[in-house]
Amino acid sequence: MLMPSLTRLSLWFAALMFPVVASAAPAAPQPELRTVIDQALRTSAQQYEWMLEHLPTQERMPRTLEKGKLVTVRERDWTVGFFPGTLWYLYEGTQRPSWRAAAERFTRLLESEQLNNRTHDVGFILNCSYGNGLRLTGDAAYRPVLLKGAQSLATRFSPVVRSIRSWDRSPQEYTFAVIIDNMMNLELLTWAARNGGESRLRDIAIAHADTTLANHFRPDSSTFHVVDYDTATGRVLRRITHQGTADSSAWARGQAWSLYGYTMMFRETREVRYLETAEKVARFIMNHPRLPADKIPYWDFDAPGQPNAPRDSSAAAIMSSALFELSGLTRDPVAATRYATFAEAQLRSLASPTYLAETGTNGGFILKHATGNFPKNSEIDGPINYADYYFLEALLRARAFANNSAPVATKRVGNP
Repeated sequence: MLMPSLTRLSLWFAALMFPVVASAAPAAPQPELRTVIDQALRTSAQQYEWMLEHLPTQERMPRTLEKGKLVTVRERDWTVGFFPGTLWYLYEGTQRPSWRAAAERFTRLLESEQLNNRTHDVGFILNCSYGNGLRLTGDAAYRPVLLKGAQSLATRFSPVVRSIRSWDRSPQEYTFAVIIDNMMNLELLTWAARNGGESRLRDIAIAHADTTLANHFRPDSSTFHVVDYDTATGRVLRRITHQGTADSSAWARGQAWSLYGYTMMFRETREVRYLETAEKVARFIMNHPRLPADKIPYWDFDAPGQPNAPRDSSAAAIMSSALFELSGLTRDPVAATRYATFAEAQLRSLASPTYLAETGTNGGFILKHATGNFPKNSEIDGPINYADYYFLEALLRARAFANNSAPVATKRVGNP
């Protein structure tokens, strides 16, 4: 599909945000999107250079700031892949060998995660690190780690529930919990099935996506966070939240995961039902009456205290990245323009001083105003490593579109 360039989309977005009014002075023109992207990439590189210089250890991954102090993590933390993944994106964005060297160094720290069958997040952990390393370098040494990681992830699949278990919790808390976030881990399985792994890995990914499609979504195309299943029958026991404001609310990052996950699954399988789901979620997000004007959502669309509720820049970054890809996959050219225009609006907001940190501040992280787990009073209105990761991914996808160098949909993790 031939898509309008993002230069034109920039003009359409400017016209949308600054309509001509006869009695008003002309609005200052917005910078071209390419300029926004280039400036944001420079700032991002400066931030991570500063962070690397100030890391207390080269053996752990920075995750966030708490009371002005850097929090680092290693094994058993679902976010450990995002820091090396961000380094890989900085290498992709700048082509500087120093970023490749840093990415390789921190990626190697996660080699043992290929054997991790304790969490569904092995997809996040390995795709972001080893997957991007393979895609950008073609280094064959990364491939067996990814294949073994896919096998480890597949051990969590229940043929009765037809889903991958998300959490290992006590029976008093959950029976077989599946969270919407788990959609993001399916790409490791589909990649492995194409690259020497068992074909059943693709079947597992499709079964999980179909079960989630059947049970996680409400009539308005918003999603529940957690669905708990009976392991003996596969019956849904309850639909609840863990990180949203209420069981019935639309937790912002959960909506982002579902948008991204089903967009990715359509790219991976070409099953039309996944494209239809992604487009329904996109409409829910884009048309939501409580979405702020700058398109950066509150941490929950139904969060109390609006308009003063905390935002979630991480959700916006995930949405923007997904919408750039969806704009290249949809079969509706009008919708394609809407998705790309909305994604650009989010990207411009994130790249503004409101959300983009100044060099040497914010602990070296790129984005401000993310929200991790509001109900647990954890990581509220601060930086988080996955916000940076998806922000850079959105920048690179936008740049590929703007330069017409490659369709956004070809940017697959793990494919050099």
